[in-house]
Amino acid sequence: MSILTKTNELGFYEIRLESIGGLGANLAGKMLAEAGVVEAGLNGVSFSSYGSEKKGSPVKAHIRFTEPDHEIRDTSPVERPHVVGVFHEALFKTVDVTNGIYPDSIVLVNTSKTPDEIKEKLQLQGGTVAVVDAINIALEEKTRVNTAMLGALFRVIDFLHPDAMRDVIRKTFEKKYPHLLEANLRTFDRGYEEVEMKSYQVPEGAEGKPFTRHIPDLGYDTQAMGGTITNPGNSILKDLSGSRVGVIPSFHQDKCINCAACDTACPDFCFVWEEGEDKKGRPQMFLQGIDYQYCKGCLKCVHACPVEALTAERETEGYAEDHRVPHRFRLAMNT
Repeated sequence: MSILTKTNELGFYEIRLESIGGLGANLAGKMLAEAGVVEAGLNGVSFSSYGSEKKGSPVKAHIRFTEPDHEIRDTSPVERPHVVGVFHEALFKTVDVTNGIYPDSIVLVNTSKTPDEIKEKLQLQGGTVAVVDAINIALEEKTRVNTAMLGALFRVIDFLHPDAMRDVIRKTFEKKYPHLLEANLRTFDRGYEEVEMKSYQVPEGAEGKPFTRHIPDLGYDTQAMGGTITNPGNSILKDLSGSRVGVIPSFHQDKCINCAACDTACPDFCFVWEEGEDKKGRPQMFLQGIDYQYCKGCLKCVHACPVEALTAERETEGYAEDHRVPHRFRLAMNT
């Protein structure tokens, strides 16, 4: 009797996790494969791909399952996934997260939006869209996004039983991190229960989204003369917003005493100051706000602030853009 509900021409059921380094997609892929192999009796493989600077940069985890009597001799990246799990909405700006999906693929997104909003944003033809607010669950349970996403994945993948992942979570945490076991089990259960799914009719004749391999703009034939670096990796052009995991420092100017404790603690020079005069007419630097382009959400400034002029807030879409105070000298250098 077949366990897998669908497979490709090679007999594989394939899953691709699109994430940002630090959210735990690599571990989630390993745990997902372990549950399918050890608990469900499938043959499976899991591996990840990422650059030299994993934290804060795009990460892909690839998982393949096949029937117990079928061998897996393919460890190439998953190009045509039956399920895509998107761990952070910030990836929409830089990564084609739905690259290569079938017309009836399942797309799971960590978001507070509705399935209809995600379908429109990603311009999906049909299939199933699932959403879960994994960041909120992780913040409330004081765990990580990947456990909540695993719960949601086990809800949308119909041939895997949630008890299999609960056993894997126990094996992973009970010896090394016993104090985190119950919180992670709760996080998994909440991800499983709170995911919202909606299926859409696949248009007749739809073939899904063809897989396209990214080709660098600059290469042997197209690079600038003399090896000129046209896009330098400097502090002017960097954007750390993708490193944030749902929480952002919020500045309350009415409480600020301009002590610069936040600026001293900040590792990325995010705070913008302007010279003015104090009550006695003496020159003094006054804090104007935060340049969120360079903020990775470490919250060191929040802990350093003695008067609660900086507080940790859940980041909502558009908040950083609306409240950003750009560094003037960076803007001048960039133009």
